Amino acid sequence: MEGRSAIREMFSREFASADMTCIPELIHEAGEVAILEWRDPLWLRGCGFFTVRERRIAFQRGYWDKLSLLRLHGLPIPPD
Repeated sequence: MEGRSAIREMFSREFASADMTCIPELIHEAGEVAILEWRDPLWLRGCGFFTVRERRIAFQRGYWDKLSLLRLHGLPIPPD
């Protein structure tokens, strides 16, 4: 995903589909890299990796169990 408008559109769509709350469990920083471990109130867990340059996120990658997210929020599960 690249560009502010594409990122904004993606987050608007994703956050509109379910009540998402991030409860930070651990934040670790080493130089320009930060790691966030999180959970939500229903105990879905995940982590995010960030590279920050000049006070802006230059790169971000996140991991979570999407099937658990869909089930917890009663959202449709895509076909195989």
